[in-house]
Amino acid sequence: MADPESRIARTPEPPYYAVIFTSLRTEGDNGYGAMARQMMELAAEQPGFLGVESAREEVGITVSYWRDAEAIQNWKAHARHLVAQRLGRDAWYRHYAVRVARVERAYSFMED
Repeated sequence: MADPESRIARTPEPPYYAVIFTSLRTEGDNGYGAMARQMMELAAEQPGFLGVESAREEVGITVSYWRDAEAIQNWKAHARHLVAQRLGRDAWYRHYAVRVARVERAYSFMED
């Protein structure tokens, strides 16, 4: 999960997977904020979920981390997540891209 101080996910030693979701939003909230919170909470309950990081300026970027490809597929197919995906296409996003990558190496720095 994310370190509350830094909002950077604490992940295990590689290998693991990252799902990178980048988006351009439509105008207004249209229920997006509430659904985004629900999806973050639901994702955190899924087997194989390792953490998430998210930022939004003009382009939104959310990176979720998963133990393996099967966990990602299960999340993509989750009934409540399918509803959010449909609403995203219908109401919240002008454009989005999803990229899935295997993390082979990782390192970090944190100031004392």
